[in-house]
Amino acid sequence: MDRIWIPIIIGFICVCAQQCPERNGRFADPRQCDKYVECQEGEATEKLCPDGLLFNPKVGLFGYPCGYPKDVDCTGREATQPPQATSECPHQFGYFKVGDAANCGQFMNCADGRGYVFDCPEGLAFDSTNYQCNWPDLVDDCNTEEFLGFSCPEEKVSSLGPVGFGGFNSFRSPDGDCTRFFICENGRPRLFRCGVGRAFNEFIGTCDGAENVTGCA
Repeated sequence: MDRIWIPIIIGFICVCAQQCPERNGRFADPRQCDKYVECQEGEATEKLCPDGLLFNPKVGLFGYPCGYPKDVDCTGREATQPPQATSECPHQFGYFKVGDAANCGQFMNCADGRGYVFDCPEGLAFDSTNYQCNWPDLVDDCNTEEFLGFSCPEEKVSSLGPVGFGGFNSFRSPDGDCTRFFICENGRPRLFRCGVGRAFNEFIGTCDGAENVTGCA
Protein backbone atom coordinates (compact mmCIF):
# COMPACT_ATOMS: atom_id res chain seq x y z
CA MET A 1 0.00 0.00 0.00
CA ASP A 2 1.33 3.42 -0.93
CA ARG A 3 2.07 5.75 1.93
CA ILE A 4 0.32 9.12 1.95
CA TRP A 5 2.12 11.98 3.67
CA ILE A 6 -0.21 14.75 4.79
CA PRO A 7 1.61 17.68 6.39
CA ILE A 8 -0.32 20.50 8.05
CA ILE A 9 0.38 23.97 6.60
CA ILE A 10 -1.09 26.98 8.42
CA GLY A 11 -4.25 25.18 9.36
CA PHE A 12 -4.80 23.63 5.90
CA ILE A 13 -4.21 20.06 4.80
CA CYS A 14 -1.66 19.90 1.99
CA VAL A 15 -3.46 18.51 -1.05
CA CYS A 16 -0.40 18.10 -3.24
CA ALA A 17 -0.66 16.29 -6.57
CA GLN A 18 -1.71 12.64 -6.32
CA GLN A 19 -2.40 12.84 -2.56
CA CYS A 20 -5.82 12.59 -0.95
CA PRO A 21 -6.47 13.43 2.71
CA GLU A 22 -9.58 11.24 2.42
CA ARG A 23 -10.61 8.68 -0.13
CA ASN A 24 -13.47 10.83 -1.45
CA GLY A 25 -14.05 14.56 -1.18
CA ARG A 26 -12.99 17.99 -2.28
CA PHE A 27 -10.21 19.87 -0.54
CA ALA A 28 -9.16 23.55 -0.69
CA ASP A 29 -5.81 24.55 -2.06
CA PRO A 30 -3.77 26.08 0.80
CA ARG A 31 -2.95 29.26 -1.15
CA GLN A 32 -5.41 29.78 -4.00
CA CYS A 33 -9.09 30.33 -3.30
CA ASP A 34 -10.40 29.25 -6.70
CA LYS A 35 -8.37 26.00 -6.83
CA TYR A 36 -9.17 22.65 -5.20
CA VAL A 37 -8.43 18.94 -5.37
CA GLU A 38 -11.18 16.42 -5.98
CA CYS A 39 -10.57 12.90 -4.70
CA GLN A 40 -12.50 9.91 -6.02
CA GLU A 41 -11.64 6.51 -4.64
CA GLY A 42 -8.29 7.87 -3.51
CA GLU A 43 -7.35 9.36 -6.89
CA ALA A 44 -6.66 13.11 -6.79
CA THR A 45 -7.48 15.55 -9.59
CA GLU A 46 -6.53 19.21 -9.36
CA LYS A 47 -9.35 21.51 -10.49
CA LEU A 48 -9.90 25.23 -11.00
CA CYS A 49 -13.17 27.12 -10.63
CA PRO A 50 -14.32 29.29 -13.54
CA ASP A 51 -12.88 32.82 -13.44
CA GLY A 52 -14.81 34.93 -10.94
CA LEU A 53 -16.00 31.99 -8.83
CA LEU A 54 -14.29 30.56 -5.74
CA PHE A 55 -14.08 27.12 -4.18
CA ASN A 56 -16.48 26.72 -1.29
CA PRO A 57 -15.39 23.87 1.03
CA LYS A 58 -18.76 23.95 2.78
CA VAL A 59 -20.57 22.56 -0.26
CA GLY A 60 -21.28 18.85 -0.07
CA LEU A 61 -19.78 16.30 -2.41
CA PHE A 62 -22.84 16.28 -4.65
CA GLY A 63 -23.22 20.08 -4.91
CA TYR A 64 -21.47 22.46 -7.29
CA PRO A 65 -18.25 23.45 -5.46
CA CYS A 66 -17.67 26.91 -6.95
CA GLY A 67 -19.60 29.93 -5.68
CA TYR A 68 -19.69 33.70 -5.69
CA PRO A 69 -17.14 35.57 -3.54
CA LYS A 70 -19.77 36.77 -1.05
CA ASP A 71 -20.42 33.15 -0.04
CA VAL A 72 -16.80 32.02 0.34
CA ASP A 73 -14.27 32.71 3.11
CA CYS A 74 -10.82 33.00 1.51
CA THR A 75 -8.92 33.88 4.68
CA GLY A 76 -5.36 32.60 4.33
CA ARG A 77 -5.75 31.58 0.69
CA GLU A 78 -6.50 34.86 -1.05
CA ALA A 79 -4.67 34.18 -4.34
CA THR A 80 -6.78 33.62 -7.47
CA GLN A 81 -6.19 32.97 -11.15
CA PRO A 82 -5.59 36.00 -13.44
CA PRO A 83 -8.88 37.62 -14.56
CA GLN A 84 -10.20 36.52 -17.94
CA ALA A 85 -11.83 39.85 -18.78
CA THR A 86 -13.90 40.44 -21.90
CA SER A 87 -15.11 43.62 -23.56
CA GLU A 88 -18.24 43.35 -21.38
CA CYS A 89 -17.10 41.78 -18.12
CA PRO A 90 -14.15 42.10 -15.69
CA HIS A 91 -14.47 38.35 -14.97
CA GLN A 92 -16.13 35.45 -16.74
CA PHE A 93 -18.67 35.09 -13.93
CA GLY A 94 -20.02 37.43 -11.26
CA TYR A 95 -22.27 40.32 -10.38
CA PHE A 96 -20.89 43.82 -10.86
CA LYS A 97 -22.08 47.37 -10.28
CA VAL A 98 -22.78 49.47 -13.37
CA GLY A 99 -22.27 53.24 -13.25
CA ASP A 100 -20.72 55.60 -10.73
CA ALA A 101 -21.70 56.87 -7.28
CA ALA A 102 -24.41 59.09 -8.75
CA ASN A 103 -25.82 56.28 -10.93
CA CYS A 104 -25.88 53.19 -8.74
CA GLY A 105 -29.19 51.55 -9.58
CA GLN A 106 -27.92 49.07 -12.18
CA PHE A 107 -25.85 45.90 -12.05
CA MET A 108 -24.50 43.37 -14.51
CA ASN A 109 -24.60 39.59 -14.32
CA CYS A 110 -21.68 38.05 -16.18
CA ALA A 111 -21.92 34.47 -17.41
CA ASP A 112 -19.23 33.00 -19.66
CA GLY A 113 -17.95 36.51 -20.29
CA ARG A 114 -21.31 37.88 -21.50
CA GLY A 115 -22.80 40.75 -19.52
CA TYR A 116 -26.52 41.13 -18.83
CA VAL A 117 -27.57 44.47 -17.33
CA PHE A 118 -30.46 44.73 -14.85
CA ASP A 119 -32.15 47.62 -13.06
CA CYS A 120 -32.83 47.65 -9.35
CA PRO A 121 -36.39 48.57 -8.37
CA GLU A 122 -36.96 52.31 -8.39
CA GLY A 123 -35.15 54.10 -5.59
CA LEU A 124 -32.84 51.19 -4.72
CA ALA A 125 -29.10 50.85 -5.38
CA PHE A 126 -26.99 47.79 -6.10
CA ASP A 127 -24.93 46.65 -3.12
CA SER A 128 -21.75 44.88 -4.31
CA THR A 129 -21.12 43.34 -0.89
CA ASN A 130 -24.18 41.07 -1.00
CA TYR A 131 -25.34 41.26 -4.66
CA GLN A 132 -28.68 42.72 -3.64
CA CYS A 133 -30.58 45.93 -4.28
CA ASN A 134 -30.71 48.00 -1.11
CA TRP A 135 -31.61 51.44 0.19
CA PRO A 136 -28.93 53.73 -1.29
CA ASP A 137 -28.04 55.22 2.11
CA LEU A 138 -26.94 51.71 3.14
CA VAL A 139 -24.67 51.25 0.09
CA ASP A 140 -21.18 52.56 0.77
CA ASP A 141 -20.25 53.49 -2.81
CA CYS A 142 -23.53 55.24 -3.66
CA ASN A 143 -24.08 58.99 -3.35
CA THR A 144 -27.65 58.86 -2.09
CA GLU A 145 -28.56 62.50 -2.68
CA GLU A 146 -27.18 62.64 -6.22
CA PHE A 147 -28.68 59.29 -7.12
CA LEU A 148 -32.18 60.21 -5.89
CA GLY A 149 -32.00 63.89 -6.78
CA PHE A 150 -33.16 64.92 -3.31
CA SER A 151 -31.55 66.07 -0.08
CA CYS A 152 -33.32 65.96 3.25
CA PRO A 153 -33.98 69.40 4.70
CA GLU A 154 -32.57 70.21 8.09
CA GLU A 155 -34.64 68.40 10.67
CA LYS A 156 -37.17 70.30 12.71
CA VAL A 157 -37.40 68.87 16.20
CA SER A 158 -40.52 68.76 18.35
CA SER A 159 -41.37 66.94 21.54
CA LEU A 160 -42.38 64.01 19.33
CA GLY A 161 -39.10 63.94 17.41
CA PRO A 162 -38.03 65.22 13.97
CA VAL A 163 -40.86 66.36 11.71
CA GLY A 164 -41.44 67.50 8.15
CA PHE A 165 -44.60 68.80 6.49
CA GLY A 166 -47.78 67.88 8.27
CA GLY A 167 -45.86 66.66 11.31
CA PHE A 168 -44.14 63.83 9.41
CA ASN A 169 -40.56 63.34 8.30
CA SER A 170 -41.73 62.79 4.73
CA PHE A 171 -41.60 65.08 1.70
CA ARG A 172 -43.23 65.30 -1.69
CA SER A 173 -40.88 64.81 -4.63
CA PRO A 174 -39.74 68.13 -6.09
CA ASP A 175 -39.87 66.79 -9.67
CA GLY A 176 -43.63 67.40 -9.92
CA ASP A 177 -44.58 63.71 -9.82
CA CYS A 178 -47.12 63.68 -7.02
CA THR A 179 -47.05 59.90 -6.65
CA ARG A 180 -43.41 60.01 -5.49
CA PHE A 181 -42.27 61.04 -2.01
CA PHE A 182 -39.25 60.76 0.26
CA ILE A 183 -38.95 59.62 3.84
CA CYS A 184 -35.82 60.80 5.64
CA GLU A 185 -34.01 58.26 7.81
CA ASN A 186 -31.23 59.78 9.93
CA GLY A 187 -31.06 62.71 7.52
CA ARG A 188 -30.80 60.51 4.40
CA PRO A 189 -33.63 60.18 1.84
CA ARG A 190 -35.43 57.02 0.74
CA LEU A 191 -37.77 57.09 -2.24
CA PHE A 192 -41.32 55.70 -2.16
CA ARG A 193 -44.22 55.77 -4.59
CA CYS A 194 -47.96 55.78 -3.96
CA GLY A 195 -50.14 53.18 -5.65
CA VAL A 196 -52.48 53.59 -8.61
CA GLY A 197 -55.05 56.33 -8.08
CA ARG A 198 -53.21 57.72 -5.07
CA ALA A 199 -50.87 60.65 -4.51
CA PHE A 200 -48.71 61.97 -1.70
CA ASN A 201 -50.54 64.45 0.50
CA GLU A 202 -47.94 66.59 2.26
CA PHE A 203 -50.50 67.85 4.76
CA ILE A 204 -51.02 64.41 6.26
CA GLY A 205 -47.56 63.11 5.38
CA THR A 206 -48.72 59.98 3.55
CA CYS A 207 -50.50 58.70 0.43
CA ASP A 208 -54.08 59.78 -0.12
CA GLY A 209 -56.68 59.59 -2.86
CA ALA A 210 -55.37 61.58 -5.82
CA GLU A 211 -58.59 63.61 -5.84
CA ASN A 212 -57.66 64.96 -2.41
CA VAL A 213 -54.29 66.30 -3.56
CA THR A 214 -54.22 69.59 -5.44
CA GLY A 215 -53.03 69.15 -9.03
CA CYS A 216 -53.02 65.35 -8.90
CA ALA A 217 -56.62 64.41 -9.66
